[in-house]
Amino acid sequence: MFSNFIVALSAVLPMFCLMAVGAFVKMSKLLTDEELNHMNRMVFRVFFFCMLFYSIYTTDLSATFRPNLMLFGACSVLLLFVLLMIIIPRIEPENKRRGVMVQAIFRSNFVIMGVPIVANIFGDENIAVTTMMIAVIIPMYNILAVFALETFRGGKIAILPILAGIIKNPLILGALAGAVFLNLGIHIPAPILKPIGQISAATTPVALIILGASFKFGSVQAHVKQLIKCVFSRLILVPAVVLGVAVILGFRGIDFVTLIAIFCSPCAIVSFAMAQQMGGDADLAGNCVVFTSALSCVTIFGWVLFFKTLGIF
Repeated sequence: MFSNFIVALSAVLPMFCLMAVGAFVKMSKLLTDEELNHMNRMVFRVFFFCMLFYSIYTTDLSATFRPNLMLFGACSVLLLFVLLMIIIPRIEPENKRRGVMVQAIFRSNFVIMGVPIVANIFGDENIAVTTMMIAVIIPMYNILAVFALETFRGGKIAILPILAGIIKNPLILGALAGAVFLNLGIHIPAPILKPIGQISAATTPVALIILGASFKFGSVQAHVKQLIKCVFSRLILVPAVVLGVAVILGFRGIDFVTLIAIFCSPCAIVSFAMAQQMGGDADLAGNCVVFTSALSCVTIFGWVLFFKTLGIF
């Protein structure tokens, strides 16, 4: 039991420490909000591209390709989204909050908060299975989030701009570039590949520090009921249902921990910006990000400890 506790603690403690460093940076005013935004943009466009490219380029596809995992992950996200689009309008009267609540519950911070869980448990050299899921999950998140926010705003769904945005996403570009170079057997000289690997290794720590430094608290009193529903659903209800089904279907090991990374992670940071830009309740979206991110350190620890004790991985 103690060894399981250590594994669970090892999965979340590094993330908590890095976010705490970010909080210290914010309190010390070492970086302004504008500088944080520039750093966040740099990490998203450069660091994540390198991480996806390097992890796929240096992997053995025959050992890491998981069609069943990809299918289960995609179907789970899609089914969860459909159910939320049916349920949320029945429990929330305001359109401005409906799309935000749907997005907060189905869309997780998989890349920044999820991938480190797998890396902390299995090691950075074994995250290829997890990073490959990014090519499946992230496009779905982007498309479905726009669909939800536009639906409750009363706008029209512009398919081509959404697809163009997905194609330009550095996460997708990095994954595609890595897959192309790997499958075509294009050799990258060591002096070039090494710095790409170094940037890849720095991606998660830098992203978590920026996340910790970017937390902002909005007005909670105006939407406390909606916030409680979103936080409980994102961190407890969704993981319980999806992971329970995954256990029954026989997912184990790194495949199962990848599902923990996807479905136990807090709300995606980008959900706040999207809500702000598309007429949603930005305060509610921001607080969903803040509270799920803070509380996820506890809930992720609990889920990892629970399933490790059961011997699922």
